[in-house]
Amino acid sequence: MSQTATLTELRVEAGTRFFEQHAEHLARLCKLMSERFSAGGRLVALGATPPARSDARHVAVEFVHPVIVGKRALPALALAAEGGELAIQVKLLVRPADIAIAFGADSDGGQAAAAIAVAAATGALTIGFGGSGAEHEMVPATGDQSVDQEIVETLYHVLWELVHVFFEHAGRGGRGGGASSFLYPFLDDQARDGEALVDDVRRSVLMKSRETSDLRRQTLADNAAALEAAAEALRQSFSQGGKLLAIGNGGSATDAMDVVADFRAGGRPAIDLTEDPGILTAIANDVGVEATFMRQVIAYGEPGDALIALSTSGGSRNILAALAEARNRGLVTIAFVGYDGGAIAAEQLADHVIISRSEYIPRIQEAQASAYHVLQALVS
Repeated sequence: MSQTATLTELRVEAGTRFFEQHAEHLARLCKLMSERFSAGGRLVALGATPPARSDARHVAVEFVHPVIVGKRALPALALAAEGGELAIQVKLLVRPADIAIAFGADSDGGQAAAAIAVAAATGALTIGFGGSGAEHEMVPATGDQSVDQEIVETLYHVLWELVHVFFEHAGRGGRGGGASSFLYPFLDDQARDGEALVDDVRRSVLMKSRETSDLRRQTLADNAAALEAAAEALRQSFSQGGKLLAIGNGGSATDAMDVVADFRAGGRPAIDLTEDPGILTAIANDVGVEATFMRQVIAYGEPGDALIALSTSGGSRNILAALAEARNRGLVTIAFVGYDGGAIAAEQLADHVIISRSEYIPRIQEAQASAYHVLQALVS
């Protein structure tokens, strides 16, 4: 079995096992979260380490800026290490009705655990993934940090998707799924009492886990050759003194943060072009959003460097402009895209294109996380 195939099966088996174990817990947690949001609570995401920071940012953007048309925006904010000690930030900002979710507690020297203790003392609902001391602690514990992180990403996507089920159910007098129907096909069958609804959400959690596993398999199997070629190109770039740049929008911006964190942790030079709000807002305000990454490629990109672009659609204009500029400047270009690959694949705008063939953004992002983690493993 190839290295890519081995890494694929590790992810599929670990994810299946985790969600079978925690499906009912997650269903009940969605109900509790919906009650908190209905009472005016907010989701407060915490992360001190670079990978944890990317997850905190990711879950916040999913709740505040829902990708499903017609879904309500739910209040969420991310507190990361650049704002100071997490516990101090929590003391200042977390309220009793809130939900606190902590990432990276097993590797941040106790910051997340201290913050969760402060949040719990206020009366907030607390969620964690090992070492945080949260009321709702769910631990993947696969022994592989990247696989654990992928499972947690699927988990918070599922929480975001299915918390809406309880809003829809209440809003329709307990009948039908409304705009949630495609997320949760059981709702339109008949009225549900509380326990029946929780059981249906449990089944939906398992369904979503299977969808994620299927898309991970497709992405890693169909793109094995592209990933191996991209890994070889990155190895050559690094060996010749090159650096990696990473870009993305929204949730994909937080994935770019994660890509950079992973490569830096492996001793590779990498720059996150989504990181500096001063630069991003200056370019967007003075030149236009389309130039936000292109201008930075001009500033930082040198022949022999590499650019990783993450785009669920494959057609974001600022991504296309950056890829074109990178190619003109002699950078290796690698793109992770969803749907059918969009313009990036159709017009061959990147040297190496990895396609996750889905039209649903959370599943695409989960598969892309597996793909760029496998890429990093192949480069190491």
